[in-house]
Amino acid sequence: MRFTFSILAIGLQIILIILFGVFVRYNTEKHLSSHNSTHEDDKFITLYPLFQDVHVMIFVGFGFLMTFLKRYGFSSVGINLLIAAFGLQWGTLMQGLWHLHDGKIEIGITSMINADFSTATVLISFGAVLGKTSPVQMLIMAVLEIFIFACNEHLVNFLNATDIGASMIIHAFGAYFGLAVSAVLYRSGLKKGHDNEGSVYHSDLFAMIGTLFLWMFWPSFNSAIANPGAEQQMAIINTYFSLAACVLTAYAFSSLVEHKGKFDMVHIQNATLAGGVAVGTCADMNIGPFGAMIIGFIAGIISTLGFKFLMPILASKLRIQDTCGVHNLHGLPGILGGIAGIVATALGAKPGYTPLLQGAALAATFGISVVGGVITGFILKLPFWGQPPDQSCYDDTIYWEGNIVTLYLDMPELGHFYQDQQMSI
Repeated sequence: MRFTFSILAIGLQIILIILFGVFVRYNTEKHLSSHNSTHEDDKFITLYPLFQDVHVMIFVGFGFLMTFLKRYGFSSVGINLLIAAFGLQWGTLMQGLWHLHDGKIEIGITSMINADFSTATVLISFGAVLGKTSPVQMLIMAVLEIFIFACNEHLVNFLNATDIGASMIIHAFGAYFGLAVSAVLYRSGLKKGHDNEGSVYHSDLFAMIGTLFLWMFWPSFNSAIANPGAEQQMAIINTYFSLAACVLTAYAFSSLVEHKGKFDMVHIQNATLAGGVAVGTCADMNIGPFGAMIIGFIAGIISTLGFKFLMPILASKLRIQDTCGVHNLHGLPGILGGIAGIVATALGAKPGYTPLLQGAALAATFGISVVGGVITGFILKLPFWGQPPDQSCYDDTIYWEGNIVTLYLDMPELGHFYQDQQMSI
C-alpha cells in the first residue's frame, strides 16, 4: 500500500496541476488590470459566506457523521478529507469542461460551490462502503464517480429540469451509485455482521457533531446557487422549516418503532437530516412553508422506517451492505425530493418547468447512478487496489499509525500485544 497509494495520489495531483495550468483561469482575469469593482467581485463576496457553510458541511459535517463506528473514526474523518480535497479539484475540471469560455474553465465562487457539490456525491457513496474499502479504492471511485456525476448533471440541465438543492443529482445519485458499488463488492464473510461494525457511547457522540453541523448549514446548501432575491430566500425558508418538521417526526417514529419507546441514536443522527435532502429539488419554488413542512414530515417517516425495516432487507435479500444507511438518508429522501419537484411543477410552483421533464431527470439520474456504480464496483473489485480482508474491516489499525489507544481501552491484552510487536521491530 505504501507505494501504490503514494504513487497514485502524487500522480493524480501532478495531473491536476498540469490540467489547471492548461485549462483554468480566474473568471475576473480580464478585469485584473482595472481597480474598478465588477459584478463578479460583488457576487463573490456576497456568496462567500454560503460557500463557507457548504464547505463546513463537506469537511466537518460529512466527516463526523461517519465516526459512529467504534474503531474507524480516523478513516471516517481522514479519508473524508482526502476525498474532498481531491474531489473539489477534479470536480472543477469535470463540471467546467461543459462550460468552456474561449477554451478555458473560468473559476469563480459559483464554480467553487459546484465543485463542493460534486465532492458531496462521492462522500455520500463513501458511506455505503465505509469500513470495507481501501484509500486507493476510494480515490479511484472519486475519479470515476465525479466524471459520471458531471455527465449526469449536464444531462439534467439539458432536459431543462430544476434541482436547485440537488435532491436528485447529488443525494439520490450518490446513494444509488454507492449502493451499486456495495452490491458488487458484497462480502459473504460479513453476512452475519462483524465485531467492529458497531458504535460505543463516545463514537455516537462524535457522529452527532456531524449531524448538528449538517442540520444547521443545510439551508445554505440548498440555497447557495439559487437566483438571488426571492428564490434564494424561499430556498432558505423552505429548508429551514422542512428540517424542523423532520426532526419532530424522526424522534416520534424512532420512539414508536423501538423497544419500550426509547430513541435510537442511528435514527437521530440521520433521519433528522432527511428533510433537508427531500426539500432540495423544490427548495426555491413557491410551495409555501407548510408545503416544505409536509415534505419534511414525510421524509422523517420514510427515513426512520427505512433504517428500522428496509436496511436489514437490503442486506439479507439484495446483498447490499450499506454501512451508513445512505439509502435511508439520501436515497429515499432524494427520490421523494424528485417526486415533490414533479408535483410542484405540475401545480405551477416554478414557471418554465414541466413535470414530464422533471420525471425524466429523476429516472435518468437513477439509471445512470446504478449503471455507473456497477461498472465502478467491478473496477474496484480488481485485486491490486488493496481491499482489506474481512477480518480487518471497520478497523483503523490497518491504515493508521497511533491508533493503539483504542485497543488499550477496549481490549487491553490485544493492545499490549501490538505494543510488544512494535517494540520488537
